[in-house]
Amino acid sequence: EDMAAHVGASRTPQEVMEHYVSMYIHGNLGKACIPDTIPNRVTDHTCPSGGPLSPSLTTPLPPLDISVAEQQQLGYMPLRDDYEIEYDQDAETLISGLSVNYDDDDVEIELKRAHVDMYVRKLKERQRRKNIARDYNLVPAFLGKDKKDKEKTPKRKITKEEKELRLKLRPLYQFMSCKEFEDFFENMHKERILRAKIRELQRYRRNGITKMEESAEYEAARHKREKRKENKNIASSKRGKEDGKEGEFAAIENLPGFELLSDREKVLCSSLNLSPARYVTVKTIIIKDHLQKRQGIPSKSRLPSYLDKVLKKRILNFLTESGWISRDAS
Repeated sequence: EDMAAHVGASRTPQEVMEHYVSMYIHGNLGKACIPDTIPNRVTDHTCPSGGPLSPSLTTPLPPLDISVAEQQQLGYMPLRDDYEIEYDQDAETLISGLSVNYDDDDVEIELKRAHVDMYVRKLKERQRRKNIARDYNLVPAFLGKDKKDKEKTPKRKITKEEKELRLKLRPLYQFMSCKEFEDFFENMHKERILRAKIRELQRYRRNGITKMEESAEYEAARHKREKRKENKNIASSKRGKEDGKEGEFAAIENLPGFELLSDREKVLCSSLNLSPARYVTVKTIIIKDHLQKRQGIPSKSRLPSYLDKVLKKRILNFLTESGWISRDAS
């Protein structure tokens, strides 16, 4: 504008700028003076592209779109994009007591710089956690809003194994964005599908199938074979149970007195390895003694010699539970 005013009213500021650029910068003078590649050019590490010193690392995100009641529930301040209780709540104590004095020596200055550096690192970590929570929609998930969004956009059903795998991969959230993690998880799902398909094709090849048209017939025949085998196993297991129930009393069923026992007494004799005749004898003696005691007739129990303390206790407990004798008598 100053040059246009100096030249006169015949030139506008835009025309003066175009003349300067074309004649001096892109003209012969510029080609001779300005090199194509400028040596020792300093790289700008503060560019907003996510570099190590990028201001974008500590740039606040836009406020959350939540109601006033939800803000109070979270202790969230939308105008500051802060919470009443932040990560590392006492981080500000590192610098709250610092002051710059003219009489500070080098050691004190370096110590204060170290405190400021520690505080900046804590701020970056605090903002990194906020970014992760915002990227993975952890606040809507906490408030229960993510369920409504899932209902609006239905995805494929995730199996129990995939849910467990997602829980194991949760530490990767802090290193990957939400989209990167979802793509990674979907790629793992596709990999499992492809591996299963490869194993299926290899099985077809081992069975002499070289065309997909032949695989349908093979699968139908295989399904019939497996169904037959399953039915056969079920029948054999049922037969085995019946045989086992009958064979449970195989050791005593041919002994005299077996037909006089109830089912529970058969189980008892089989578990005690006691013949039915001996059990009936012991049972008769115990019940006879019990009746005589109830009538006030003194009697001395004369149990067989083959009945030890363990057998006697088991039989007495069984007779008591069955109601043959009272608990006091046993």
